[in-house]
Amino acid sequence: MVRIRLHIPAVAALLALAATGATASGTHAGGHDAAADSAIGKPGAAGKSVRTIHVDMTDNMRFTPSDIRVKQGETVRFVVRNVGVLKHELVLGTGKDLRAHYEAMMKNPEMEHADPNMVTLAPGKTGEVLWQFTQAGKVDFGCLQPGHYDAGMKGAVSVAKAGR
Repeated sequence: MVRIRLHIPAVAALLALAATGATASGTHAGGHDAAADSAIGKPGAAGKSVRTIHVDMTDNMRFTPSDIRVKQGETVRFVVRNVGVLKHELVLGTGKDLRAHYEAMMKNPEMEHADPNMVTLAPGKTGEVLWQFTQAGKVDFGCLQPGHYDAGMKGAVSVAKAGR
């Protein structure tokens, strides 16, 4: 007869990890700093979208357009299309946050995302990001797939102060 002793705290920890969706495959959902998210805006409400902006992602490591202008308070529906043969993504964030996230992606290339400020697309696919720009200034975006950001796959949204 084989006896197995289970340690209740260890089992509880494993169950907690399973319940939150943490996996060895590098799933990355949520967990971003709320202050950083407020610096770039917040997820938009579907009924409040004022404008649609189409963005293409290409294998020459570019976004078209890469320079976007919006107004503070505006909610934008980004329709993002991967016209290449490689997987690409569009991630909105501060330059500092994008760089930190990119470094994590370089160490864990299998990481997957499920946050409202980003969309990851297989070749030939189209997706959307619905975002409200609450602060005037600059919001960066980039493709954080390994090698893409350093190759220049980045852009910026210039957010004009409300009333201008």
